[in-house]
Amino acid sequence: MQTAKPNHDEEDQLFRLLRQLDLASDASQRALAAAIGVSLGRLNALLKSATDAKLVKISNRKGADNRQRFTYSLTSRGCAEKIHLTDRFLARKFAEYDALHAELTGTTSTLVPLKHRTIMMENNLAPITELYVSYDSAEKMKFEAAQLPSWDLTARQVCDLELLMNGGFNPLKGFMSQADYEGVVDNMRMADGALWPMPITLDVPKSFAEGIEIGQDIALRDPEGVILAVMSVTDNWTPNKAHEAEKVFGADDSAHPAVNYLHNTAGDVYLGGPIIGIQQPMHYDFRARRNTPNELRAYFRKMGWRKVVAFQTRNPLHRAHQELTFRAAKEAQANLLIHPVVGLTKPGDIDHFTRVRCYEAVLDQYPASTTSMSLLNLAMRMAGPREAVWHGLIRKNHGCTHFIVGRDHAGPGSNSQGEDFYGPYDAQDLFRTHEDEMGIKMVDFKHMVYVQDRAQYEPNDEIEDRDNVTILNISGTELRRRLSEGLEIPEWFSFPAVVNELRRTRPPRAKQGFTVFFTGFSGSGKSTIANALMVKLMEMGGRPTTLLDGDLVRKNLSSELGFSKEHRDLNIRRIGYVASEITKNGGIAICAPIAPYATTRRAVREEIEQFGAFLEVHVATSIEECERRDRKGLYKLAREGKIKEFTGISDPYDVPENPELRIETESSDVDNCAHQVLLKLESMGLIGA
Repeated sequence: MQTAKPNHDEEDQLFRLLRQLDLASDASQRALAAAIGVSLGRLNALLKSATDAKLVKISNRKGADNRQRFTYSLTSRGCAEKIHLTDRFLARKFAEYDALHAELTGTTSTLVPLKHRTIMMENNLAPITELYVSYDSAEKMKFEAAQLPSWDLTARQVCDLELLMNGGFNPLKGFMSQADYEGVVDNMRMADGALWPMPITLDVPKSFAEGIEIGQDIALRDPEGVILAVMSVTDNWTPNKAHEAEKVFGADDSAHPAVNYLHNTAGDVYLGGPIIGIQQPMHYDFRARRNTPNELRAYFRKMGWRKVVAFQTRNPLHRAHQELTFRAAKEAQANLLIHPVVGLTKPGDIDHFTRVRCYEAVLDQYPASTTSMSLLNLAMRMAGPREAVWHGLIRKNHGCTHFIVGRDHAGPGSNSQGEDFYGPYDAQDLFRTHEDEMGIKMVDFKHMVYVQDRAQYEPNDEIEDRDNVTILNISGTELRRRLSEGLEIPEWFSFPAVVNELRRTRPPRAKQGFTVFFTGFSGSGKSTIANALMVKLMEMGGRPTTLLDGDLVRKNLSSELGFSKEHRDLNIRRIGYVASEITKNGGIAICAPIAPYATTRRAVREEIEQFGAFLEVHVATSIEECERRDRKGLYKLAREGKIKEFTGISDPYDVPENPELRIETESSDVDNCAHQVLLKLESMGLIGA
C-alpha cells in the first residue's frame, strides 16, 4: 500500500509569511502577498490564523492611506515558531537535495542540516564562543576603561559576568536588553525566539542609572576595583519587579529567597547591553577544580568522552547520591561530571569550602577513568522548573550531553502559607518539554533509600517487596539535628570522611558560636536584659561573649550616621556583620538595637546563619509603657517634633511575626527575662543543660 505524500504547502506559506513579516513588517498587504506568492484572500486567511495563534500582533498604522490601516509584527511566540519552521523547511530542502544528488551521482551529498539556533552547530566537544578579547587588546582596554564610569559588581553580578564571558551563558552576549528581558520573563524566549528561562540583568541604583546615557560604555569592576569587562549600555529601564517575581518564580512572595533579593537587595533600575571581557574574576580557592566550558570540552576531547552526564548539587555527597550518580551514568551509558555550584546558593546552605572538601573526600569512591569533578561559579535563583531548564542549557554549554534533574530541583522550600513553591516533578516536566530544543537529555532523579535487608540502596518506587523489608532513610532535617546534637550518623547513610568534614565545620550546637538579637522600642528594656544575659553567660564560661548595644555601636562604630531609614539600615547591617564574625569564630554575640525594619533583620539573620544559630528576641513592651518609662526624655522630644523619624512616634516599627522568643517586660523583672532567654538557648541546644 502506497503512503500518501504529506502536503507541506500550508506550513511553507506560514513560514514564508512569518519570515517576510520579520524582514518588512510595514509592507502593504499587496506587497506582502506578492512576496510570499499567494492571493490577497489567502493572505488574509493566513494572517487571521497566525493572529489567532498569537504568532502575529496587529497594530493600527499611522498614515493618510486608509487602504493600509493595519501593520503586522511577530510576537515572541511568532519568532520562536519562525525558527522552528525554518528548521523544518531547511530539513526538507536538504532531504530533497540529497535525493536529487543521489539520483544523479549515486551518493549522498554529505551536507548536514542546520540545527535550532539554541543548539550550537558544534558538537559537545568543539570549542564554544567566548566574549574575551586578546591579551594585547585587554591590556589596551584596561587603560582606556579606567577613564570610564564604573560599576562595582555585587557577588551575584560577578557570577553572572563570569559565565557570560566564558560562554557558560551562551547565546547571551551581555546583560539582557529590555526586549530580551521582557520576552524571557513572559515566555522564556529572548526577542529573537531563542530559549532562555532566566533574566540576566545588571541591576543598579537609580542614582547611578541617571548618570548613564544610552550608547555609553561603562567599566565593570569586581569588589576590589579590578576591571573585568566593558559594557556598552543599550537599555536603561525600571522593571516591574512584582511581575518578574510572579512569572519567573511563580509568586511575589518574599519567603522565596530570590524574590526577597529582588525587592530588598537588587537595584531599582536595570541596564542592558553587550559586554567585552577583559579578564576573568580571580579565584584563589580550589583553582585546579575550576574549569571554563572550553576547558571542560578540551578535557572531554582528550579523554575521548562522547557522552557526559552532569550532576548538579549544592549539598555534600552522601551514599545515596553516589548510588544515584552511578545509576544515571549507567542508564545514559555516559561518563560522569560532578558539577557542584560554588557561587551563591540558598541562604543557610553549607559553605562551599566545606562542601568541596566533602566532594574531594569521596572522589576516590568513583572510578577515575570515567568520572571527573569541576566547580561551577553560578549564582542560583532557586527558581525550580525554570532553574532546571537554565541548568540544562548551562551544562550543554559546558559540553555535557545529559543532565540529572532532581525531584523538586532547585526548590526554595515553603512559601508564606507553608506550602512548597513548586510541585515535586514540575522541574522534570518543564525540562522534558524543551529537551529536544535544548540539545541535552534529561536523566530523572530517583529517590534512593537504603534497604537494610539487602544492604544496598534502591529506587524507592521500584521496591516491590516493601512490606517485607526494612527501608531506612535520613532526611536533611534529621541529618542537621544529628550534627547539631553530636549524635551518630550511620555509615550506611554517609561516608566517614564526609561526616568528619561536616563535624569540623558544624560542631555540636553547644560548641558553636551564636547570636542573640534583641529588638523592640526605645526604652523597652533591651539593653538591660542584654546586659543581664551577658553576665549570666560569662558566669557559665566556655565561649567569649560580646555585647553590641545599640547606643554603644552608635558611639563607637556608627558615629557619623543619622536616623534616616538608609542610615538605620546601614547601622544594623554593621551590627550584623560584626555579630557574624563573632559567631563564625565560635563566640557569642548579644545585639540590642531597635532594628525596626523586618527586611533588615532578615538580612542580618541570613548573614549570621551561615556560621551559627540566630535567636531573635522581641522585647514586646508597649509603646505606652516605653513612653511612661522614658528615662532619657526622648519620647517627649519626639512628641514635640524635636526628634525626627523616631520609632513608634513618627517612624514605623515592623513587629516580628515569628521570633524565637517574645518577652513581656511589664509583668516580669530583668532577672526573670534574662532567665527566659537562657532557657530558650538551652532548649535549642546552644548551652549545656
